[in-house]
Amino acid sequence: MTLDDLINDWNGAAPIDARVPLLNDETLRDGLQSPSVRDPDIAAKRDLIHRLARMGVDAVDLGMPGAGPMSLAAVRALMVEIRDHRLPISPNVAVRTLEADLIQVAEIQQRAGLPLEAGAFLPSSPIRMDVEGWDLAFLVATARRAVAFCRRQEVPVMMVTEDTTRAKPEVLRAIYGAALDEGAQSICLSDTCGHATPDGVRRLVRFIKEEVVVDRPVRIDWHGHNDRGLGVANAIAAFEAGADRLHGSILGIGERCGNVALDQLMINLHLMGFQKGDLKGLPALAERVAELCDVEVPANYPVLGRDAFRTGTGVHAAAIVKALHRGDVELADAVYSGVPAALVGRRQEIEIGPMAGHSNVIYWLEMNGYDASTDRVERILHMAKGSSRILNEMEIRSVL
Repeated sequence: MTLDDLINDWNGAAPIDARVPLLNDETLRDGLQSPSVRDPDIAAKRDLIHRLARMGVDAVDLGMPGAGPMSLAAVRALMVEIRDHRLPISPNVAVRTLEADLIQVAEIQQRAGLPLEAGAFLPSSPIRMDVEGWDLAFLVATARRAVAFCRRQEVPVMMVTEDTTRAKPEVLRAIYGAALDEGAQSICLSDTCGHATPDGVRRLVRFIKEEVVVDRPVRIDWHGHNDRGLGVANAIAAFEAGADRLHGSILGIGERCGNVALDQLMINLHLMGFQKGDLKGLPALAERVAELCDVEVPANYPVLGRDAFRTGTGVHAAAIVKALHRGDVELADAVYSGVPAALVGRRQEIEIGPMAGHSNVIYWLEMNGYDASTDRVERILHMAKGSSRILNEMEIRSVL
């Protein structure tokens, strides 16, 4: 029997003719807006760009050049890196709809000789408009002016509305319509405050496709945040409703509760049938981001956390060991895991602790070259049952 025979998958599979989602990494821009991260130096950012390209990420937000001299220098350097190494990744930057910001994008693009998409953003929700003291006429005029300037400078534009998920339909229709009329190549819907649910996302994207984009050949981007813990689910809902490119950051770093976790999104898209590349480098990429940005990967973080494929429970261990004794590694990788550890170059790990059974101990002894005698197994299990946590290697060996 194959795994397909042993698993009844209610999730279904991606249609054969399905669109393939594009991915835009925000680690080096929105990710660095987290108040708890460290901004890596330019050499480290170069390394991350190469790793993202190898992972099959389609585009990368290089930063916000208008934020200051350091940000501007990083964007310039990364553009040169992409150009000189012919990296298969499309660069973009976040900019205000101010001529001072847009001039910088045109200058960077000109110096690098490489297209640089300007993600020009404007608020769109009533609450933001009230706080800023702006009306719809002002926003529409600003959008027109910004996109027209970029068109004259031959800078590709992605028109971004902030807080799209709390904006009124007529406002979105007016701002996006003006931007598209002036030549914007793409539009981006933003869940800036992490407000949306999957149903809300679907309704929003469908409205944009049916009443704003209509038949125009325009790319639709989705940019989500994770304040309600729905970041990945919302991104998938956006794609299913018609969005073309999904934004996220490695480990979900970003302001407040963070962005869509791009690594989790990539795993889920892969398991849904949208296989874009080899994901075995994902743990190393996440570790590198964690190191450079000075953040910790929680032990229970999906797929990449220390405990993602680790069990100390006797019943679970027994099933995994039975599959391994049958010589079926693929079965062992699936019997108690919704994500195959092998997908990201990891394996199932069995530990010994207070919830362990004989299978845990026998597996550990066999993996470490010991004869799993009854006496050894019982002595180790006795220690484990009297412990309040997983035993470490030194403790186990002390019994041996």
